[in-house]
Amino acid sequence: MTLKTIDPLTLKRRLGEKDVVLIDIREPDEYAREHIPGARSVPLSALDAHSFNRDRDKTVVFQCKSGNRTATNAGRLVATPCRNAYALAGGLDAWKAAGLPTQIDRTAPIDLQRQVQIGAGFIVLTGVLLSLVLSPWFVLLSAFVGAGLMTAGITGFCGLARILTPMPWNRRITLSN
Repeated sequence: MTLKTIDPLTLKRRLGEKDVVLIDIREPDEYAREHIPGARSVPLSALDAHSFNRDRDKTVVFQCKSGNRTATNAGRLVATPCRNAYALAGGLDAWKAAGLPTQIDRTAPIDLQRQVQIGAGFIVLTGVLLSLVLSPWFVLLSAFVGAGLMTAGITGFCGLARILTPMPWNRRITLSN
């Protein structure tokens, strides 16, 4: 199942209309860092619990970072009880490429996925360097992280994300929308 698409410039023009609602389906940490002004945060992970009753008679445009997440979940998004459902073609990236404004909070933490990538990369690099300088046994540290990343990819459970989520810099994410 696919969603009809709308380009960024057309959406910008239509956002002033009372019957158009922009829904950002990215996770709260991504939304907090940068989002399109007027977009409402409804994370994909909470979509099923979210009520779209107030949007029943409106045109709803779903948006993610690149458009891939929206396209991949089109079946769930089309199932919302809205008059018309669209996807923002190219997502936030296309919106910015069109020169349209975003709200940026540089004090918000970078999204959790990037934190995991940075952390895993740091641990792997440290393990390799320590195995070259101190003992070849430190290569097991890199192997451990590699096994963890494989497990995360297969099962959807990421231990490093679970460790990073409660960190102090990630606690301040609150959404007012």
